[in-house]
Amino acid sequence: MAEIHAGRMTHAHEGPLVVFLIGMRVNRPWRPDLWLPTFAAMPPMLRELASDPDSGMLGFRTVVGAGGPTVIQWWDSKDKLYAYASARDAEHRPAWTAFNRRARKAPGAVGIWHETYEVARAESIYVGMPATGLGRATSLVPVGRNADRAAARLDAGSTTR
Repeated sequence: MAEIHAGRMTHAHEGPLVVFLIGMRVNRPWRPDLWLPTFAAMPPMLRELASDPDSGMLGFRTVVGAGGPTVIQWWDSKDKLYAYASARDAEHRPAWTAFNRRARKAPGAVGIWHETYEVARAESIYVGMPATGLGRATSLVPVGRNADRAAARLDAGSTTR
């Protein structure tokens, strides 16, 4: 079981921060031959990124909702995110090529989407929680005396406590 931090914790991070959301929507659930390959393509990419400390990906979390799966990723640079997306020797390029090939054969069977956010400042609080979200992607530190309130943490002027 993950270590529970009983006290008030926040994340610690200096420098650029990019949040990347990517998801898929199954539009024809009766056709797993069309959507399952898209679903199965993400885990190898996440393993590849997580195993390379220089990739720029700080961490990720996968959530599943009514619209389908979404992967939330935290990156230390938009340039590293874009470099991974276009790297010919990485898992992403062949997965993207295969998706496009399947999409041309069966338009609309599966949808994919992504959103990229450059974050100027970030605020977080974790109480009675294991490391999660941005705190897990970066690191956890106790909330300091001058950062007791969310506004104070966000107004600190950086992506840290």
